[in-house]
Amino acid sequence: MAAESSFDVVSKIDHQEVDNAVNQAAKELSQRFDFRGTGSTVSRQGETGLEIRSSSEERANAALEVLKEKLIKRKLSLKILDLPDEPKPSGKEYRLQIGLKEGISTDDAKKISKYIRDEGPKGVKAQVQGDELRVSSKKKDDLQTVQNLVKEKDFDLALQFVNYR
Repeated sequence: MAAESSFDVVSKIDHQEVDNAVNQAAKELSQRFDFRGTGSTVSRQGETGLEIRSSSEERANAALEVLKEKLIKRKLSLKILDLPDEPKPSGKEYRLQIGLKEGISTDDAKKISKYIRDEGPKGVKAQVQGDELRVSSKKKDDLQTVQNLVKEKDFDLALQFVNYR
């Protein structure tokens, strides 16, 4: 009897790359002419957030675009960002508090698991394990089909496939 093959679906953030993108964005904001005198800054707020400050709402949104550009260049998905609707005024400046989404919530894992059961090949099993999802099957081809299905469907999460055995 053939052994089962499996892989894990996870949503992890490379924090070093996020730090690099934030540093590059901060450097660009300090050097660009259109940001001069606006007090625009971007900084890291612990492990789970970023903050953009600026003197106007438009400059805060422009600084956000610079940050997004740097994240994309460092091959990070913009789906890791939990963006607010608009910058909040705070005294004389505007602030954007941006959260970082990491891990798959139980509800999202159930949605992905149900999608795999409904749309995927027969004989593929998906089980929730903490903040990740283990997908297993006797056929490796079925696992590759499941990976393609999950990639095509937009779950609003930055998903990676790891531990392919």
